[in-house]
Amino acid sequence: MKLLVGLGNPETRYLHTRHNAGFLFVDYYQSQQQTTPFLEQKKFFSSISKGDEIILAKPLTYMNKSGQAVSSLINFYHIDLNDLIVAHDDLDLALGSFKLQLGTGPKIHNGLNSIYQQLASKQFWHLRIGVDSRNGDRSIPGTDYVLQNFSPAEFKILDEVFSQAIKQIIQK
Repeated sequence: MKLLVGLGNPETRYLHTRHNAGFLFVDYYQSQQQTTPFLEQKKFFSSISKGDEIILAKPLTYMNKSGQAVSSLINFYHIDLNDLIVAHDDLDLALGSFKLQLGTGPKIHNGLNSIYQQLASKQFWHLRIGVDSRNGDRSIPGTDYVLQNFSPAEFKILDEVFSQAIKQIIQK
């Protein structure tokens, strides 16, 4: 069994922001792979969707406390860290790119830091979804930039990224 966790913030105002790229990805995965609808599971601090060989999760703890949700899911379902994939936004990568890497995440990401702390490890799969489309203009701080909504054109780019990322996850 694999566990695919998308990082994001649960409030409606964050729904289409760059910081919710992980939530957007697991929603896309759910729609393409036809897993069960997401249902809130309070004991896991998450909304959960299940398929034959995968559990999808969207922590409801807010980004900075994602580790609490991930840890509860890992422990309950006895998931090996090699079968954990965490999908998240990454300002170190340009919009339209992604990387699926074991044990490697962005330089700074509070959601991942929470998971690292709870699991006492970074050795799980990171689906790093590029969200930076500032074209070198760093006048907007990253913390503010990731809370901005994707534009309609950027959503089209994400659809292609998500489609390619699913293919890599399925092959893994």
